[in-house]
Amino acid sequence: MTQQINLQAEVPDSLAGQRLDQVAAELFPDYSRSRLQTWIKNGDLKVNGEVRKTRDKILGGEKLELQTELVADESWEPQAIALDIIYEDEHLLVINKPVGLVVHPGAGNADSTLLNALLHHCPELATLPRAGIVHRIDKDTTGLLVVAKTLKAHTSLVDQLQEKSAFREYEAIVCGVMTGGGKVDEPIGRHPTVRTKQAVSHSGKPAVTHYRVLERFRGHTHIRVQLETGRTHQIRVHMAHIRYPLLGDPLYGERLRLPKGATAELIEALRGFKRQALHARKLGVIHPATGEYMEWETPLPADFQTMLRILRDDLQQGE
Repeated sequence: MTQQINLQAEVPDSLAGQRLDQVAAELFPDYSRSRLQTWIKNGDLKVNGEVRKTRDKILGGEKLELQTELVADESWEPQAIALDIIYEDEHLLVINKPVGLVVHPGAGNADSTLLNALLHHCPELATLPRAGIVHRIDKDTTGLLVVAKTLKAHTSLVDQLQEKSAFREYEAIVCGVMTGGGKVDEPIGRHPTVRTKQAVSHSGKPAVTHYRVLERFRGHTHIRVQLETGRTHQIRVHMAHIRYPLLGDPLYGERLRLPKGATAELIEALRGFKRQALHARKLGVIHPATGEYMEWETPLPADFQTMLRILRDDLQQGE
């Protein structure tokens, strides 16, 4: 499967003196700078019919011609896996991801991922980077993900995530009783000794997490979290760093602590909750084609709601 791209543009005098890749990014804004640089190097993007280098200066008045094709990545298999689609049009797709579904194939998860399901639902996604997936949530985190269906949408959504203009709001249950909300502004990088973990690290990338209390229980707190950045495991790492790890987190959690006098139902529920209590509840982006802001919300999954009910019952019985 291939997708043809044939575009032309004349360089205005206002862009004179700039590098070819900078000019191309201005004249063909639907495509990322890195992709345009690749097309220049491959000779797919020519200046007055000639192959030029990315750093060559442009004088103004030249004619840029882009003739290329997007080739499907055939290394991923489409698989008929059910998707909970919240919204879809010709530009993007919003999915409510269930617990246990890995987003992208990797070590130990060669298939049966969200990516494989997306390729079955929409085969043309095979021509896009990572089949249009622009951000991830962990295997056992539930909630909303946006997927690009065109290269233009892909560029727009990636830019919004990098510029922090995309809105992402989560709900979580943490261990410990918080006195109030706050902000964690600590850089995150790979853990120095455990390769599967991330950690707060001075050599890491900037990461900012805002949180506020929704409900307090005897030994836990229900919180709402907003992300400014999107680092791997960000909420899980930041909450553990301030000593309020997520309930059930197998990687960053602590030894199970039971509230004094906990009900039998609560003890059983806490011992049986084997995933991090984290749900991507709200997602908002500027639509790549219309320029309008759109926002979606999905309710908490059943296991999360059940845990909240049991925590409330325990609180009432303890009063």
